[in-house]
Amino acid sequence: MAVAGPTGPALSREEVDRALARLGAEHEAVESSLLALQDHAGRRLLEGAELAGVTRSRWEATELLITQLWVYFDAYTDALEAARELRGRRRWPTSGELSELTGLLRGTAVTLPAGPPQATAVVSLGVAARLSERLSLTELVERMNSWYAQALDVVVVADAVWSALPTRIDLLAAELGRVRSLAHSVGVLPGEHPTGDDLERLTMELAALRSEVISDPLVFWTGSPPGSAPGGRPDTARYDRAERALEDMRREVEAVLDVRQDAERRLMRVRDVLSRADRTLGEARRARMEVLSKIAAYEVPVVSGPPTVLYEQLETAGEYRRRAAWHRLSPLLESLEQRAEEELLRARESLTAVTAPLAVRAELRGRLDAYKAKAARLGLAEDSLVVERYDVARRMLWSAPCDLVAAEQAVLRYQRAVAGALAPQGTAASTTDGHRGDT
Repeated sequence: MAVAGPTGPALSREEVDRALARLGAEHEAVESSLLALQDHAGRRLLEGAELAGVTRSRWEATELLITQLWVYFDAYTDALEAARELRGRRRWPTSGELSELTGLLRGTAVTLPAGPPQATAVVSLGVAARLSERLSLTELVERMNSWYAQALDVVVVADAVWSALPTRIDLLAAELGRVRSLAHSVGVLPGEHPTGDDLERLTMELAALRSEVISDPLVFWTGSPPGSAPGGRPDTARYDRAERALEDMRREVEAVLDVRQDAERRLMRVRDVLSRADRTLGEARRARMEVLSKIAAYEVPVVSGPPTVLYEQLETAGEYRRRAAWHRLSPLLESLEQRAEEELLRARESLTAVTAPLAVRAELRGRLDAYKAKAARLGLAEDSLVVERYDVARRMLWSAPCDLVAAEQAVLRYQRAVAGALAPQGTAASTTDGHRGDT
């Protein structure tokens, strides 16, 4: 018979065993989590770093929290072991032992320091805070889980920020060094060129940013509070601004380098692109003549000639280069490069447009040959209707001028003849009768 106690009716033997099994599993889970926290890379980095600001104050509190977690875990271990020892005394525990086990497993049997650890004593309204409190094993697990989550938040966030930012800052600083070296080689220097001054300021900004990230990583967290939701992430806003600024500076330095050292190369490239556009337009004009002679009843677009304005601007660019008018040459070269590419694209589009009928004819020829091969493979090479319609389609496609509309219909009739020959006998007969008039 179960005896009632302060925690209610005493547990039965089976209930005690189930409670001990559950608490044992929780004990293993808590121990694994604490050991993982102990070995976490972020925790080791926090312990060895010279911290400042928010991260320093939160890590100091977190270290106390972790210490208290182990104190609570040890108390939990002792209480669980005591309950296991009591339960292990005999197979069938007495009612007194069951009452005692009920108190251990359900009652507030564990005495511990009260509340979360603090760096200083807490006094409220002139009364000192409680120094201890009594908890049940379930309450103890909930308390440890809550504190573990708080400690893990700090460790994970710091590790995430350190994993995301310092390496990227170092890579950006290395790129900044290359851009500064290039800038110096073309005379873009601090005090002499605005970009030179910008490069110096960015160098100091990256050094300061790296130092702050290393010493106070928790400041560089945005979105949801640490650990509360998957929306939180490292705050890369300052890094992103620096990256964009460096990209702008790099473009400026490269523009100066291109204009001062590679003007001839760029001019030659523009001439080459325009030459390719001219050749393409010539090819389009020749193709147009071929289409007009070989394809019947088809609208073929007119191919226009090269724009004279581009060639006039090209001559102007050459004059700017000879006079070293870099401030005028740079924007003109950019415009010329873009317009030359556009002209080449227009020429290619013209070639594609005028050769479209030839492409259609080639596609129809290929389709006809493919179906002929299929018919031969299926033993239809001697079928009179199939042979007749193939000959008609082939004559249309290999004659000049070629009527593409009629030729396409002939190819479709040939396809239907092949399909009809493959159908069951009755269907094939009706199909053949139905199409013979189309030849």
